[in-house]
Amino acid sequence: MDHSKAPLVDALAEYHRLGRYGFTPPGHRQGRGTDQRVLDALGADAFRSDVLAGPGLDDRLSRNGYLQDAEKLMADAVGAETAFFSTCGSSLSVKAAMMSVAGGSKDGLLVARDSHKSIIAGLIFSGVQPHWITPRWDAERHFSHPPSPEQVREEWEKHPDAAGALIVSPSPYGTCADLAGIAEVCHERGKPLIVDEAWGAHLPFHPDLPTWAMDVGADVCVVSVHKMGAGFEQGSVFHHQGDLIDSKHLSSCADLLMTTSPNVLLYSAIDGWRRQMVEQGHELLGNALKLADRARTELAAIPDIEVMEEALLGAEASHDLDRMQVLMDVSATGASGYQIADWLREHRRIDMGLCDHRRIQATLSFADDKATIDGLVEALSAWRDQHDGQTAPEIRLPSPDELQLDTVMLPRDAFFGPIDTIPFAESAGRIAAEQVTPYPPGIPVILPGELIDDAVIEYLRSGIDAGMNVPDPADSELKTIRVVAR
Repeated sequence: MDHSKAPLVDALAEYHRLGRYGFTPPGHRQGRGTDQRVLDALGADAFRSDVLAGPGLDDRLSRNGYLQDAEKLMADAVGAETAFFSTCGSSLSVKAAMMSVAGGSKDGLLVARDSHKSIIAGLIFSGVQPHWITPRWDAERHFSHPPSPEQVREEWEKHPDAAGALIVSPSPYGTCADLAGIAEVCHERGKPLIVDEAWGAHLPFHPDLPTWAMDVGADVCVVSVHKMGAGFEQGSVFHHQGDLIDSKHLSSCADLLMTTSPNVLLYSAIDGWRRQMVEQGHELLGNALKLADRARTELAAIPDIEVMEEALLGAEASHDLDRMQVLMDVSATGASGYQIADWLREHRRIDMGLCDHRRIQATLSFADDKATIDGLVEALSAWRDQHDGQTAPEIRLPSPDELQLDTVMLPRDAFFGPIDTIPFAESAGRIAAEQVTPYPPGIPVILPGELIDDAVIEYLRSGIDAGMNVPDPADSELKTIRVVAR
């Protein structure tokens, strides 16, 4: 296929060249009606390109075929059989994949318990019964790793009639599962594997990056183009191959969730990024990996900063690591990741990819350069120089057994059923009716349908006091929580 073409980008350029005008939404009429203060902040070009019917993108069955052509080029670029663009993020894409595999199943879906909250939302939306695959756990560092093929096999033996399995890889920390082994375990049973690869859009385009799910037999993988690619926020693609999932049914499930007014800006950015990666991706990502190596070396030279790599890999840890994610253990400084991230934001205007009680992470991109890396190293060095040894607030860190709450009700039933709002401190033994999710990275500690215990209450309360952000509950300060009514 001719990857020098970008059908959506070309259609948008042609729309501007022809000077077309439509008596259709959007009502701002290419920015003519937009408040000048908004134009000053966002730029007029954004509104000029926010068109609907002009290039024929009024729905997924556009008679002009621009979207379908762009999706075919994307599938060809990454070795999938089909690809679908989404303008509602991987949160939509993963829900569509879950529904297509297990939406009508009474036997549930194997789901990694280190899943993003969007997957939990898919369970609530669909009513699917989750059978949790427990992550591997580093108790010393209080860190979870993706499950192994053996753990997936164990869950299949417990739930042989489940409709399929869903694994997250890479994790938000850049750690990766043995996808080849997990796909083999699933396919031995004739069951499909969904991979939430939201953090892996770049993986197909350089051999020194971790395994790309489509290369090792995954049936569907979902990527967020805005995370490690060059798309706008909300830009997502889900890729499909094989005959264990019906491609047309997958598309129909996406249509149930998709907006009927997709934003051509998001679609075009995905299309243009695919062309960029096919033509220049190997060079761009190769240079980025070299820059990441340099960043790792220089950041590791800062006293008491451990740039994590070998500690994340091994038989009882992760299978592989995306080294574009520079994860640093800062516990030896005495400070928390929350404190350091707050200081960098306030004093150096630098936002970190994520932070937790003992780590901070810089998510690097092929768009970074020497100047941005120098700025990061200088900023973290400046924090270290001024740090007076003040220790972080103590957080109660539960054991793996204490963190693994019992699921006693379907997430959907707990979420939509009658509820009570009670003091969080008094909620042990009650069934949660809402998610409680430290963010980032967005992996819930408590899910609807799980039985709350004292250890998790202490962990979350002490975490909030130490700077943890928990935006999902109705009460974000977590003084109260919504639970299933008795």
